[in-house]
Amino acid sequence: MKKYFNNKKVLITGHTGFKGSWLTLWLNHMGANVMGVSSNTVSNPSNFEILKLKNKIFDKKIDLRKYNKISKQIFKFNPDYLFHLGAEAIVKRSYLNPKYTWETNTLGTINILETLKRYKKKITVVIITSDKVYQNLEIERGYKENDKLGSLDPYSASKASADLAAQSYMNSYFKKKKNIKIAIARAGNVIGGGDWAEGRLIPDCMKRWSKNKTVILRNPKSTRPWQHVLDVLRGYLILAINLKNNKSINGEIFNFGPKKKENRDVVNIVKEMKTNWGKVSWIIKKNKSFFESNLLQLDSTKANKKLGWKCLLNLKDSVYYTTKWYKTYYNKSENIFNFSINQIKEYEKISKYKIKK
Repeated sequence: MKKYFNNKKVLITGHTGFKGSWLTLWLNHMGANVMGVSSNTVSNPSNFEILKLKNKIFDKKIDLRKYNKISKQIFKFNPDYLFHLGAEAIVKRSYLNPKYTWETNTLGTINILETLKRYKKKITVVIITSDKVYQNLEIERGYKENDKLGSLDPYSASKASADLAAQSYMNSYFKKKKNIKIAIARAGNVIGGGDWAEGRLIPDCMKRWSKNKTVILRNPKSTRPWQHVLDVLRGYLILAINLKNNKSINGEIFNFGPKKKENRDVVNIVKEMKTNWGKVSWIIKKNKSFFESNLLQLDSTKANKKLGWKCLLNLKDSVYYTTKWYKTYYNKSENIFNFSINQIKEYEKISKYKIKK
């Protein structure tokens, strides 16, 4: 992938978040000129700050709700690629502040799309939404890209609206704009080192286990398409490359999720983490204060057939990579920036081997 991004200008919204910080690190590692746009760091600790990425990119503190500011920055930087990840992504926070969630997730996406209407340079755009945009009927077959959207909680509904807005702009304004190629990516639950978001399973486990405290599991039977952050980001990068080179996928939508056999419930994930962490404990205390789906699965056949993408790490390896990162961070046994880069390099080697095989 390096030849496509080396010396290219890449703008990432939401670069201070979990996925955004790893994407920033990877693109910087490949020699891209990265500009990150976020209103703030979204957690404490912050993977973006831990890795000291501010010193390696153009870091801009801009609220996506401010159209004039985000538009001005896009035109000033003049990017070749744009990855839009910026969002309020935590379900619990979306319940506490629904207005901000709707404005950031939906209006923020529309502000990006409005700016692109006036953009003259060639650009490849990947709009990242979520697997939670689907109207969840708790079905086992896995949702396909053309399944109905819509959910009830503020986060899912606002992301579904952002997704529909992107589809609307693609069909109404960008079909005839030869300089703009745009696609939508929807991914399942992502795990990996450096996720510190409140209310997420693995960060909660790591924070409490590092202090020898018990973890509270609020929804132990929830089943998710767990996958490592590098697998998902590789999907976004491959989508961008294919989008740039193949006009036939312009305006299309792609799911990125693991094979159905890799889906596990929360308790299963915690048990797998225990094998890598050591002595740990947890209790089950269900939380009914806000709604969460019990079963959520994606069908990624389209990404496999059209992009040649699939998860390269199985669940066991994904949990191992994740747990090892946190153990390294808490034990301070290695420089965490170098360790993170080495995980990317190791993953790249796995990628080359498995693709050739």
